[in-house]
Order: sequence, then structure tokens, then C-alpha cells
Amino acid sequence: MSESPPTAPVCYRHPGRETYVRCTRCDRPICPDCMRDASVGHQCPECVNEGRRSVRPARTAFGGGAAGRHGYVTKALIALNVLLMLLSIASDRGGDAAVGGSGFGGLMGGSTPLTDWGSVLGLAVFPDGTLGGVADGQWYRLVTAMFLHYGVIHLLLNMWALWVLGRSLEANLGPLRFGALYLIAGLGGNVAAYLFSAQNSATAGASTAVFGLFAALIIIERKLGRDISQVIPILVINLVFTLTVPGISIPGHLGGLVVGGAMALVLAYAPRGRRTLVQAAGGAIILLILLGLVLFRTAQLLAG
Repeated sequence: MSESPPTAPVCYRHPGRETYVRCTRCDRPICPDCMRDASVGHQCPECVNEGRRSVRPARTAFGGGAAGRHGYVTKALIALNVLLMLLSIASDRGGDAAVGGSGFGGLMGGSTPLTDWGSVLGLAVFPDGTLGGVADGQWYRLVTAMFLHYGVIHLLLNMWALWVLGRSLEANLGPLRFGALYLIAGLGGNVAAYLFSAQNSATAGASTAVFGLFAALIIIERKLGRDISQVIPILVINLVFTLTVPGISIPGHLGGLVVGGAMALVLAYAPRGRRTLVQAAGGAIILLILLGLVLFRTAQLLAG
């Protein structure tokens, strides 16, 4: 009585394909289309997916996602600032949004309808007789002002600084934490401008957030044990410009520096075991303090 020849194994996902290769993890036969390279041999798609689910995603030293090394948030912030500069120029029928205006070498450019709408303004009467400003309920100005600029030179200087500082910080902190740092620093600078500037003085620019990034870079790099000797002179030069060049918001820059530094301390020194909780709570406390300062200044302006 003759024996039937042994049948060749077939791919478990493609029964019509013979194969002599097996998954090194589950030992099921797999065809070339189902092979996934592994450290030893090949694995099937299901085993690869299961392995990915069991591996913890890479995190930075401060708990952020490793995707920060791509600088997506930094690039998105720059793109948003550039887009709003183009819209600002388009809204300006007088044509002085890009160059000219007041300030050192055209640094501050000219105001436009868009900057008039979104800059930090305490309380003022507009040419049409209407009242406006943060104290009048336009709280959005405390956020929009960090994305608007008085002139292309003003924009380019801030975007260059954001590109240099942002990529390093985002890589170390991760996208989410870096984005929070940027927004809280920018908000802190705008709140300081609201507190300490004349009520009819308008200010705008990403400089509030950029100064916060300067402080954060020094704190983060120091925490990582890296040399910061090249960063400090650049910060000092920017502070000298802030204090000597007319038309620059001193409260806005210094406020962004202080609040950005405070947020960076929270991110850098949160205890490892409760890092995310402490970082979120620290950021919330800073926001509550800023809210209290805004309410105080608003009451002060309305009472006056």
C-alpha cells in the first residue's frame, strides 16, 4: 500500500501559497508578502503588531514624546505667524504693514486693521467712537497678540529666534510640553504688557513667547548638564535691545522671560514618579495666577 506524498505547508494568511518559512514568534507558516523582518528571522504581521503594542513609546528626559525631534510644533508656529503676517499686510490698504512706520530701522513697522484688532490693548476709544481693549471684554487679545507683528523685519527676527530655540526645546520636551511652554510664556508676556503698559498703548509680537523660550533653554540645558555659556550672551544682547530700542514692549519681554522660566522650572524639575501630574498642575497654577492678574488690572482700569 503506497503512502501519499507529504503536503507542503501553506501561508496561514494566503492558503494558496506554499512556503517553508515560519514566524519565529508563533511558528505559523508565512509567505514572502507576510514576512516582516525581525531581530532574528521573520515574523508574521499579527506578531509584529502585538509586539508594538507591548513596547512603551520612547519618551524624552522630561516625559515628552520623541516626535519632538521632528520639530512639527515649531514649524507649525512659524507657519501660523507667517500666515497672519500675510493677512495683516493684505488688510492694510495704506501699505505700511511690511516696512516703514515707527521704531528702530522699521523694526516695528506699521499697524494694520488686523494688528489693531488683535494686539494687547488695555482700554481705549477707537476713531469710530467705540470702546475696546482687554478691559472691555476683548480677552482674546492676550492670545492673538503673540502671533501678530508690526512689520516683516519684526516677524523675521522673531521667527529666526523661534526656529533656533524651538527645535532644541521641542526635541527635549516633546511636542505637547513645548507647545504649552510657548503659549504660557507668550500669554505671560502679554499679561505683563496689559499690567504695566499705558491703557491706550497697543503691543504685539511673538517676542513675549521667544523670551520665555530663552529662559527655558537655559533651564533645560542646565538640567541636562550641558554648557549654556553660548546662550547667555545672546539673551543679554536681546535684553539690552529691549531696554534701549524705542518702541519695544519692556513689560512684554520681561514678563515672557519670567513666566517662560517659571514654566520651564516646572517641566524640568517635576518629580519622575508624578511627572505628568506635577507638570500639568504647575501649568494650571501659573495660568490661574495670570488670570488673577488680568482680573486685577481690569478692575483697576474700569474703576479709573
